[in-house]
Amino acid sequence: MASSTIQILNTKTNNHVVFSDNFRPRRPQFSLPMITETTSSVRQLSSSYSSSSVAATLLATPTTTAAAAIETRRPQPKLANRWRDIQGSNNWEDLVDPLDPLLRREIIRYGEFVSACYKAFDLDPSSKRYLNCKYGKKNMLREVGLENSGYEVTKYIYATPDINIPVHTGADCSRWIGYVAVSSDEAVRRLGRRDVLITFRGTVTNPEWIANFMSSLTPARLDPHNPRPDVKVESGFLSLYTSDESSSKFGPESCREQLLSEISRLISKYRGEELSITLAGHSMGSSLAVLLAYDIAELGLAKNDNIPVAVFSFGGPRVGNSGFKKRCEELGVKVLRVVNVNDPITKMPGVLFNENFRVLGGRYEFPWSCSCYTHVGVELVLDFFNMQNPSCVHDLETYIGLLKCPKTVDQDVDQISQRTNMIGEEFLNKAKDFILSAQNFNMLPWLIAAGSKVNLVQSQRT
Repeated sequence: MASSTIQILNTKTNNHVVFSDNFRPRRPQFSLPMITETTSSVRQLSSSYSSSSVAATLLATPTTTAAAAIETRRPQPKLANRWRDIQGSNNWEDLVDPLDPLLRREIIRYGEFVSACYKAFDLDPSSKRYLNCKYGKKNMLREVGLENSGYEVTKYIYATPDINIPVHTGADCSRWIGYVAVSSDEAVRRLGRRDVLITFRGTVTNPEWIANFMSSLTPARLDPHNPRPDVKVESGFLSLYTSDESSSKFGPESCREQLLSEISRLISKYRGEELSITLAGHSMGSSLAVLLAYDIAELGLAKNDNIPVAVFSFGGPRVGNSGFKKRCEELGVKVLRVVNVNDPITKMPGVLFNENFRVLGGRYEFPWSCSCYTHVGVELVLDFFNMQNPSCVHDLETYIGLLKCPKTVDQDVDQISQRTNMIGEEFLNKAKDFILSAQNFNMLPWLIAAGSKVNLVQSQRT
């Protein structure tokens, strides 16, 4: 077996330290027995853009494992009594440093709902359900192993990438992107409220990859009464969110229209009950979740009923500029970002021009700061990397497995390799595949974008 390494964050110097297999048990390959305290340098960096962070240690020792096991035997507080805090009513203050056990369980739970999107998405070109969900709404959660989740799917959501590139041969190019679900009456007693859940999968199809490669900012213009030209978001994500197929006879409405309509219906249906709206997504899906949260807040859909709206983001990229971040904070948009420091997607777009380069010496703001991409929300940082399987840095299942503390990811490394290597090959080759299949469009912008993304991934291998 080839030697692998796991990196952790040094809590004194904030530098990466590499441990070889000789300094840790052979199995499990990954474990998360405890959460270390945030370093002072991380706190200082976080305060510069109002984002909290906590580093997760991946080195298993008998002492910490035993301590974590004791923690699980302690009586845990009931979610019904603390659900507003868990949903970010106080911006998760004192809950991420150290990571609160109840919050950890909720993050894992919502991550598994997002994972269901991948398990249910049909990528078989010979299937009648190609680019759609494999299952009907009544059976979907049961088919993916979430039959006891206490939620019922109410609507499927489709997105249409508005990309002028002939990579799809069907009559339309909408794809199943996620679903809306509502907690059952029985689950309401456990959760303490009726929870409306919207989940989004990450990038899978070719036009979605192109949308991800876009790096231009464009005004969101989601408020019909105030265009707010200073509030800008990444054009590819906005395209996925707002494009429709109205020109097609049976084409669906935009992802935005589908979601706002269903959310409004559910708010009306359950008016009078305590209600929450939870948005969860991975990678590109987390961007759609943040856009939807901003849209709900800007339109005031949940304001009159005082319904909390929270986003649980896994491996999400930046969505908008500093104006977008400022407006989200003014509206009280709550976003908890679970990120791996070694995940290149979380550093895009805005690899160079981002929240860390807007201000010189903490005092002088550059003229181009309005064009800098900026993360939104509170950040929960994991730090994992495997030399043998570099593509695991963005794998949602690895994110979830590492959060299941004190339980460990009890998988053989060969099984992990098989899955992550497949993802890695797709990650590196997608750009080339769809560019070579396209015709009649300017290839230069896509080649530049694709090259930048591949270089970021390849840097993880060195």
